[in-house]
Amino acid sequence: MTAAQNLLLFGATGTIGSYILDAILSTRDQFGRIAIFTSARTAETKASYLNDLKTQKNVEVIVGDIEDEGAVKAAYEGIDTIISALGRTALAQQIPLIKLAAASSSVKWFLPSEYGTDIAYSPASVNEKPHQQKLKVRALLEKEISRADLEYTYVVTGPFADMYLHPLPGLEEAGGWDVKAKKAVLLGEKGEDKISLTTMADVGKLVQATLLSSSPEIRNRALCVNSFTTSPAQIQAEFERQTGSKWDSISYTPLPRLRELEAKAWADGKPAATAVTLRRIWTEGGTLYAQRDNVRIGEPRMMGLEDVVRNEIHRVLGSSL
Repeated sequence: MTAAQNLLLFGATGTIGSYILDAILSTRDQFGRIAIFTSARTAETKASYLNDLKTQKNVEVIVGDIEDEGAVKAAYEGIDTIISALGRTALAQQIPLIKLAAASSSVKWFLPSEYGTDIAYSPASVNEKPHQQKLKVRALLEKEISRADLEYTYVVTGPFADMYLHPLPGLEEAGGWDVKAKKAVLLGEKGEDKISLTTMADVGKLVQATLLSSSPEIRNRALCVNSFTTSPAQIQAEFERQTGSKWDSISYTPLPRLRELEAKAWADGKPAATAVTLRRIWTEGGTLYAQRDNVRIGEPRMMGLEDVVRNEIHRVLGSSL
């Protein structure tokens, strides 16, 4: 079992893909080829960034249409590991990518876009609306792909700490912290329900550590990893410690009320309905794993709650604190 050598990334310039690419490039000498597959539109709008990747970071930039089978086949030549960071609305596009990987003579390992909530946390997970596309991807890899040497790993990180802190516009009752107004809505009866979070930077580190591992224990399974475990009440206490005062307004949204908000958001067709469902799953304990798998990939150093709160305060207030 060897670690990844020649990599191809999809979604590398997106929200989480950029963190994954940055982490991989921080140990550039540990890999052979590093290539990214990007659209003609991205090549136009991010031309300077992509040029820097090519000239300064020794990254191959392949411009093409992800739905063009010929272009994807050509991109796979000489590649042994595929990392997908496609966003939620593009998850279904991974299905043809996996089928082409199975037909490739060089691709041996596929990491689908699983960063986020564990979609197999409980028997009820199969019915959750936000999980349906990821479930189809897992079914393909686990049950339909017959090539024995095409392995997979799901890097399951739980919710992104950076985003969990932010209130949902128009659905503020679904939790979040407003640093400027010193106002917070904590999920759960008393805000004491535990939740495991991962910063987006740490997602990159965790994927990087996975790619560098040659352990057979990380193949053909979900790696349930995270930065730290906390609770809304602990997050609130850290905000107050760092801002130096009690906050003016703190309220709580118990699970029954959160479920009401969720049902109404879906009924009203609100784009944030998915986010409310995920926050309900997290509050129910859907990020608490029987075993934290960081140790399986060398226990990379993670950020802590103090770092996350400090970054959020700086993002909102800058140097005015």
